[in-house]
Amino acid sequence: MEPLESKIAAMLQWLTPRTTKAVQIFLGLPEFYRRFIQKYATIAAPLIKATTKEPLRWTTETQEAFDTLKRALSTAPVLTLPNFDLPFTVETDASGVGMGAVLSQQGHPIAFFSRPFSPKLLCSSTCVHELFAITVAIKKWRQYPLGHQFIILTDHQSLKELLTQVIQTPEQHMYLARLLGYDYQIHYRSGVHNQAADALSRLPEQEPTFTMLLSVSCCTFLDELRHQLEAHSEYVQ
Repeated sequence: MEPLESKIAAMLQWLTPRTTKAVQIFLGLPEFYRRFIQKYATIAAPLIKATTKEPLRWTTETQEAFDTLKRALSTAPVLTLPNFDLPFTVETDASGVGMGAVLSQQGHPIAFFSRPFSPKLLCSSTCVHELFAITVAIKKWRQYPLGHQFIILTDHQSLKELLTQVIQTPEQHMYLARLLGYDYQIHYRSGVHNQAADALSRLPEQEPTFTMLLSVSCCTFLDELRHQLEAHSEYVQ
């Protein structure tokens, strides 16, 4: 059974790497789940070889390996259907450009998600970035953990004591309030072991190709009536 495309959009939209560093970031995700990908070493060999040379030489062989790994990560058996008899795990990570998250059970991924930071959020602290990543990921997948105890994995160690520490900033209050009603535990995991979410948080920014405008009708009858009545002397009397 194939997963819903909405769950794997972040992976399918990953742009072709242009630098050796970008290839290394991309490889962080399939490397983490390599035990679910048949013949991973053979498929990834051209990409791994490409990271040993500067500047990056992108060939037909590396493009084929790139496309094959994206398909492998976005189809069964890599992604599995949720089992509500098992606890869920939400892995999150925030980088300097965005956030990434993985929803999983017993180490097996169910869905990937990533989002770039807005210009305003880019100026916030690392703690706010990590809190944003957690709350956005849980909101994205709220139908899965709601009503069940689940685990949040983060590489920001101070968040482990989020429920017991003194909340000092308005941003912390705001993000903590978004987690009310959920039964969760926050566990710390170093960035070395958080490769999947880390890779998704560093997705290359996509170039805008078009602009979408939204027009909304607005009823002005009440405003016009109010102005006319205010100018009517007998009504004012």
